[in-house]
Amino acid sequence: MECKSGVYVLGYSNCGEKMCAAGGRISTQPGNALGIWDKSQDDKKNANLIDKVTRSGHNSTVEHIMFNLAFNDVSVIVEQFMIEFRLASFTVKSRRYVDFYDAGFYMPSFRREENKAKFSAHISSLFETYKKMTDAGVPKEDARFVLPYCFLSNFFCSIGGREMLHVLHAMLHGRGSKIPEIYALGKQLFEQVNKIAPGVLTGFEERKPKKSDTLDLSFIEADRKASPDELVEYISGSKDAAKTVATAAMLEANVYSAQTVKKSVEDSETRAKIIKAVTECSRPRALESVQFTFALNKVSLSTLTHFARHRIHSIQIPSLNTVDRNDWVKPDSITSNADICKEYNACFEKSVALFEELKAAGEEEALPYLILSGNTLSIVSTMNGRELMLFMKLRSCTRAQWEIQIYANKMLEILRNEEPELFRYYGPSCYVDGYCPEGRLTCGRAAEMKEKYSI
Repeated sequence: MECKSGVYVLGYSNCGEKMCAAGGRISTQPGNALGIWDKSQDDKKNANLIDKVTRSGHNSTVEHIMFNLAFNDVSVIVEQFMIEFRLASFTVKSRRYVDFYDAGFYMPSFRREENKAKFSAHISSLFETYKKMTDAGVPKEDARFVLPYCFLSNFFCSIGGREMLHVLHAMLHGRGSKIPEIYALGKQLFEQVNKIAPGVLTGFEERKPKKSDTLDLSFIEADRKASPDELVEYISGSKDAAKTVATAAMLEANVYSAQTVKKSVEDSETRAKIIKAVTECSRPRALESVQFTFALNKVSLSTLTHFARHRIHSIQIPSLNTVDRNDWVKPDSITSNADICKEYNACFEKSVALFEELKAAGEEEALPYLILSGNTLSIVSTMNGRELMLFMKLRSCTRAQWEIQIYANKMLEILRNEEPELFRYYGPSCYVDGYCPEGRLTCGRAAEMKEKYSI
């Protein structure tokens, strides 16, 4: 296989469109599942049926085909774009553990050669600083903050047909189409999918979204955003969360009268026992009945990827064009070394200066690639109680990246103040489950963690 930069379909469902067509038939035609399958072997008829069903808006039928993709040597901007699609699975090369000094970088198009040379020289200097920091003992997870958003990423993605349509429309007609690299990848991916499953893409152009995927609030005059005072701001959440969860749990059991449910959830001792039972269950569906929304400020782009990997939550991520290029994280491992810190800060300052120069020169395509991984933005996250439990188990753990640990613990502190009856049971895995799942990588401080998170 060629190793050129691009996106490659490595595999797909061996029954392809037959399964999609069978799905379209089974809900409206007589016969059992295998009989319907036998009727779904004609490719032309299948394509016609898929077209007919999807035109009526019933796109669930194309969820039955899966594609396995490799994104090979693409910019991290592409990675960031892709991982925002939550109905897909991703595995990304970790910048916490892998050395990215030799990763290489994507070269956007330039109007003038001298600007291309300036861009190339600056990006190369950032990689040299990265190496100098790692050689000086700075952890890779902190040195990565100087990596520019043109550095090359490699990742795998598995995605169903319905989400594939969503991705392709975003790449070719939506917000991704504004970035030439993403648009080119969209065309490459479309061609491969069209050879494999032409029926799924029937009428693709006709069905391009009629609404923009970019929120337009231009009717409100923009002003300079003040730097937020708090890293974590509580926006809203379910009231009486413990009562809601306890009620949902008892109703799920389906053996209690309305009077018994009301009496039980109003009694604090019984309510506590119910909540404890829910949090100790491997299928705590009752926790999904409550949700909470936070504004998370000054999040580095590196840490943003950790938030985005949590699939079962709603996350609002601003356009990379709004990233605060004059703000960046400053980890202790760097600020503790005066020489390294000076060079580290210079990376961001020089990036801002080159950004302004290239912007004035009309080199618009290059501008997003001058963002550094340590630059920051603000995001909004809404999670239900079940996803919050998983989030806290992973992200308040001492093994989690230090920056996201700070956010997780501040979120948990707020939640315990707002709804202590429920969130007293939340914390790292060793606290929640009573044992550490990290094996030989354990921090060995389970007793300390239990004391720290107990209230």
